[in-house]
Amino acid sequence: MSTSSIGLGGVAASLVLIVVAIVLSLRNRLGLERTIAWATFRAFVQLAVIGAALGLVLSPNASLLWSYLWVVAMIVVGGATVANRAKEVPGLFWLAILALTVAEGVSLAVVFGLGIFPLESRTIVPTAGLLLGNAISSTVLAARRSVTELREHRAQIEVRLSLGQAGPDAVRPHVREALRTAVTPQIEQTKIVGLVALPGAMTGLLLAGVKPLAAVEVQSAVMFLILGSVVITSVVVGQGVAHRLLTPEHQLDATLGS
Repeated sequence: MSTSSIGLGGVAASLVLIVVAIVLSLRNRLGLERTIAWATFRAFVQLAVIGAALGLVLSPNASLLWSYLWVVAMIVVGGATVANRAKEVPGLFWLAILALTVAEGVSLAVVFGLGIFPLESRTIVPTAGLLLGNAISSTVLAARRSVTELREHRAQIEVRLSLGQAGPDAVRPHVREALRTAVTPQIEQTKIVGLVALPGAMTGLLLAGVKPLAAVEVQSAVMFLILGSVVITSVVVGQGVAHRLLTPEHQLDATLGS
């Protein structure tokens, strides 16, 4: 059987573990049976719809414009996802859109400008999706931690402000700590890649029959791009949140709380 096309039978067979998960939930009274079943059904439907749409976008005769529009749509959805996961951060939707756009723009410019991947629909959409998927979590963490750091250290910041420090200088140590927290998980993931577990892209290539060294080359490029995009989005969001929470008079916004 070809590992690159397992068919609906293979998908159905993989549901065995879902059944096991539901049984374990029942036996341990976790109350997660419906959630697990709904998540499984929803994921399959979403992937089926996306797969059908991608079939049109990635068609050899399709214009690259459709791929670019798809990337724009992913950025908008990503911005909404970030804003929804960190509702306590003011004005995060547009800030997240900016951060994701910058990260995507720089990353895709490097990928295709330097000829790492050929400029085709089959490379534009998957690459953009990989970068966005990994950047969203760090973006949410950067936003939340920035607000938390400024709130928890408000007294220290106000002392610095009262001594004549400019707003950006007064909050910089705490924004720096928030950014470190947001970026560290991806750095640690990059350190252990291949040692603890094979990453998704490489696993997919190996299952599709690609030679191991070729899969390593692709995975290395992807991991480097992901780490760079995570740092970019985290910095843009962290700095943006700090800017939003400082008034033009270099005071902390009253909405930040004590």
